[in-house]
Amino acid sequence: MRKLRTFICSATTRQMVLALAPALLGSVALFAATDDMGGMHAGHNVKVSAKLVDIVRLATRPFLDVNATAGAGYMPAFGCVSGPDHGAMGIHYINGDLVGDGEVDATRPEALIYEPSSGGMRLVGVEFIVDAATWMKNHTSPPMLEGQAFQFVNSPNRYGIPAFFELHVWAWRDNPNGAFVDWNNKVSCEGQ
Repeated sequence: MRKLRTFICSATTRQMVLALAPALLGSVALFAATDDMGGMHAGHNVKVSAKLVDIVRLATRPFLDVNATAGAGYMPAFGCVSGPDHGAMGIHYINGDLVGDGEVDATRPEALIYEPSSGGMRLVGVEFIVDAATWMKNHTSPPMLEGQAFQFVNSPNRYGIPAFFELHVWAWRDNPNGAFVDWNNKVSCEGQ
């Protein structure tokens, strides 16, 4: 009888764990996916993304004021970039020295992205950019930061520049499609 009771308790416990596991895992993922600004970063590895977003926020906090960009070597380029179908990126303030160094560093983004508005320029994210030919001279695979792989943009491209690898991080504006997606539906060029 004791063995039967143990078996029933074990079986019941296993069934409860199996029944509750999806709900518990969903709650943990939901909790972990919420950033300190209340935004959700769905559709990617939450643990990795939260770390990179936090690193970028900390590194770019001095650039919340667009006036700080000039002293750090960032200059606006390409005007306000809007998506082919929806969303936008905004205005890229690019540091040419960082783009040309062939390196990637989570604390030193090659581009700061600002959204124009009637109230001025608002920092919404960054873009890490590295020339593809320069990168591939010393590496056998695309760059990665904190587990996030860069995307390859071939030439010719809409910017008229050589092929490059890039990674967007929407650290200051939530992106409903994910923190590392190129186009952000919550960014607009209409305020310029």
